[in-house]
Amino acid sequence: MNHPLKVGIIGDFDPKYPSHVATDEALGHAAGALSVDLECSWLDTQHLDKESGEAALRQYDALWCAPGSPYKSMTGALRAIRFAREAGWLFIGA
Repeated sequence: MNHPLKVGIIGDFDPKYPSHVATDEALGHAAGALSVDLECSWLDTQHLDKESGEAALRQYDALWCAPGSPYKSMTGALRAIRFAREAGWLFIGA
C-alpha cells in the first residue's frame, strides 16, 4: 500500500491571500499530474516557535515555506526553515 506524500506548509493560512490559495492549488495540480496521493497541512508559525515545533515538522516528508509574510510568528517560521536546512529535509522556500 502506498502512503500519501505529506507536505507541511510553513505559514498561517489566510484565504484572503491569493498566494495561499494558489499554493494549495499548485500542490494539488502537481500531485494530480504525477498521480501522487498528497496530504498538505498548513503549519501555524506560533506553534513552530515552541519546543514541540520540530517534532511537528518531522511528521512531514517535505516542507514548503509559504509566501505571505508577515507570519504570526516570524521566529517560528525561521525556526522551521532552519530545521529544514540543517536536517536536510526536502524544502522549498526562502
